[in-house]
Amino acid sequence: MKKIFALILTLAMVLSLAACGGGNSGSGTSGDGGSTPPADGSGDGKTYKVAMICDSSVSDGGWGMACYNAMIDAAAKYGWETAYSDSIAQSAYYESIVSFCDLDYDLIYAPGNQYTDAILQAAEEYPDIAFALLNGGADTPAKAANANVTSLLPDAQQVGWIAGILAGLMTETGKVAFIGGMEIDTTKGKYAGFVESAEYIGQQEGKTVEALDVVYSGDFSASDKGIEFAKAMMDQGADVFFGDASAVDSGARQAIDEANAAAGSVKVYDIAQPGDFLGQNECIIGSQVTDNSGLVGLCMEAVENGTFGGETIFGTMQNGVLSAGAVSDLVPADKQEKYQSYLDQVMDGTFMQ
Repeated sequence: MKKIFALILTLAMVLSLAACGGGNSGSGTSGDGGSTPPADGSGDGKTYKVAMICDSSVSDGGWGMACYNAMIDAAAKYGWETAYSDSIAQSAYYESIVSFCDLDYDLIYAPGNQYTDAILQAAEEYPDIAFALLNGGADTPAKAANANVTSLLPDAQQVGWIAGILAGLMTETGKVAFIGGMEIDTTKGKYAGFVESAEYIGQQEGKTVEALDVVYSGDFSASDKGIEFAKAMMDQGADVFFGDASAVDSGARQAIDEANAAAGSVKVYDIAQPGDFLGQNECIIGSQVTDNSGLVGLCMEAVENGTFGGETIFGTMQNGVLSAGAVSDLVPADKQEKYQSYLDQVMDGTFMQ
């Protein structure tokens, strides 16, 4: 039954791609794709193709959009064609991946640890195709039967630190909040880093900072859950938010903006990730930025060179994959200076030492 469903999806993709004539759009449902023409082409004359699957929307204003843009940017640099399938259900991960495999894509890009089982299954059945798992486990490549899986792993602790430092500086109530999509290792690592850095900054600044218990939506697309969670956490006194939940984060920002508007001023803040989203919502005061395009580009190079697979590529502030985005004018100048000072400590390895 799975193979039949996969063949149906493959046919749907072929018809969809033909209908859109290689354009850049996708409908956001499993089986729909978008593509970009190669910039210069690869050195061996072959046109390589990369496909992304995503359980949230590539226009969600958060995780899905940033990860999609990372693929597009890397593809433009290396001259690859692209396609995507977004807003897919967990039950359709494997079938969506196989559909692109059957269309002879060279690289399958899955932005999240939640795709691990589906990636490993497909990688075993398609040994000549490369599979890149963003936020994949460090031990995942070793589990692949054909050494054709690579994990791209931004340092979750540093991601949390970057946001937690700003949260610790900006909270007035002494309570900060974190919203997660799914209870996976990378999200738990980000939450742990966020909590320890926010609490540490509070101590350094002479105040007590407490992180509310993390909440998980169980669904990256459930923006209504973000609204619900944010309202409940604001009722508990939270005045700075950070999240790892894609469209759920967008819902939380909507609730925060509405609460600020009702109050007549911006007193509750949000820190975005993994792109620089300052200005997208009034409540956003800064962003944790991950240069996933660089990580995806390294995978493309490895595919072209025939050296792909069997490794974990780590991303940190030290190697330029992680950084802090622009900071809002809502952050006072003295706190902006302190923020940069603490980030410098992360860079030189002395933070919390």
